[in-house]
Amino acid sequence: MDDWRPGTTRAALEARGALFAKMRDFFAKRNVLEVDTPILARFGVTDPAIEPLRLMPSKADPSALFLQSSPEFAMKRLLAAGSGPIYQLGKAFRDGEIGGRHNPEFTLLEWYRPGFSLEQLVSEVSELVCECLGREDGVVIRYNTLFQDTLGFDPWELNATELQRVAAEHLDTGSLNLDYDGWLDLLMSHVVEPTLVDRGVVVLCDYPPSQAALARCVDRDGRRVAERFELYVDGIELANGYRELLDAKELQERALADNVRRRAAGQEPRELDFRLVAAMEEGLPDCSGVALGLDRLLMAKLGADNLSAVMPFDWTRN
Repeated sequence: MDDWRPGTTRAALEARGALFAKMRDFFAKRNVLEVDTPILARFGVTDPAIEPLRLMPSKADPSALFLQSSPEFAMKRLLAAGSGPIYQLGKAFRDGEIGGRHNPEFTLLEWYRPGFSLEQLVSEVSELVCECLGREDGVVIRYNTLFQDTLGFDPWELNATELQRVAAEHLDTGSLNLDYDGWLDLLMSHVVEPTLVDRGVVVLCDYPPSQAALARCVDRDGRRVAERFELYVDGIELANGYRELLDAKELQERALADNVRRRAAGQEPRELDFRLVAAMEEGLPDCSGVALGLDRLLMAKLGADNLSAVMPFDWTRN
């Protein structure tokens, strides 16, 4: 038995440390404050695509406790309290995410920029990633354009049934019973994303409104789009960013809609963090924010094809 040993090399450990130092230097030069928020919280996210790790209740505290899937809620409370631009390097957790590019525990870099447009944040994220990887600037592609180029249709013009037919033409969908966003996500991950493998750094923007999560929606070129982007390197998603939703009432409405989808999918509904609602009612500043997976960034930097090669102890060695 030698699974007590780390799964990665000394060189990879040094690269991880150097990457952390580069991140801190990058933000120090831009006067972005490093913060540290709790990993443990009483609320998980309502997003059906994310399952936080839930802890067993104790005799001392029988209430539900979660390991956070992101520091987003706590960081937004800091922003509402007047923190100014902030970033955080730390651990995040998601249940059921195990594989070559997924681990239940991972390292996340998340930052928020008051006063930044989404375009400004895209530029900053691209600059950071390209600087870390020694890559040239990436290209920006609209979500509908990528689908049209790859599959020959505009997602805004099809419904769930039509998306199911398209998926069946390309994949073995078996007895899958998905909604509109489920079929889009399936096509994205299994058909569209693989076309990005040889395209270097790519930023995908202007998502369908139903995939806004906590991003604002705007009218652009005759259609409603979410002010959201994802950054890919060689076909691997590294970052997900938003021009942040500011309306507390809309936040609550989206949480209700999320829970309808969760129940329909057999998932446990989640209560929305009332302190986040209160912070947004007090006034979240106009800002854009992004989360970037550091382990995947290190994979890209070292040319690794599995997270286990860049994590000292991935899930198989815990």
